[in-house]
Amino acid sequence: MSIRLGDVAPDFKAETTEGTIQFHQWLGNSWGVLFSHPADFTPVCTTELGAVAKLRAEFDKRNVKVVALSADPLESHTKWIGDINETQKTEVNFPLIADPDFKVANLYDMIHPQVSDKFTVRSVFVIGPDKKVKLTITYPASTGRNFDEILRVIDSLQLTAGYSVATPANWKQGEDVIITAAVKDEDIAGKFPKGHTRIKPYLRTTPQPNL
Repeated sequence: MSIRLGDVAPDFKAETTEGTIQFHQWLGNSWGVLFSHPADFTPVCTTELGAVAKLRAEFDKRNVKVVALSADPLESHTKWIGDINETQKTEVNFPLIADPDFKVANLYDMIHPQVSDKFTVRSVFVIGPDKKVKLTITYPASTGRNFDEILRVIDSLQLTAGYSVATPANWKQGEDVIITAAVKDEDIAGKFPKGHTRIKPYLRTTPQPNL
């Protein structure tokens, strides 16, 4: 099945390196990042899992739970984690789903036959506390993901979920944001007491409202 923005993320039960999880129950009221890997003992994936482990405090700060998936069995995952910890100088501190029967991979459309019918692509799903998909990104197997960018997008998603704003190109925490078109000019002062700049009738900016 194809997963689109706004869809409820498919629920599933799976074995992981941290025990059995029921996905929706495991997420609880947190945000979630589910990201897949083509296979265990692959070089790019090894660096990615290490990078995410080093960013654990950043995900925790944003109330985000992270879970990875590879279509290999649990025993293989456990051995691979040893390599990740050794080569990336870290400790893997989040669960890795074992999906040898491709149950979760197929639920989330992670198999792209034109690329390979044996391996998952490098998919990323950001899921909100409402269990709906907020972001999808798919990378080719040869390209490692930029997890700083994924954190940046989560910052934007969490901000725009609570305020009538959008974030401009290359936005980062602390920078000005765009007031959405749904907000009338006469209502801006009440909604955005920090002030605003009217660049064009359709382009109005304001300081980040949650700082």
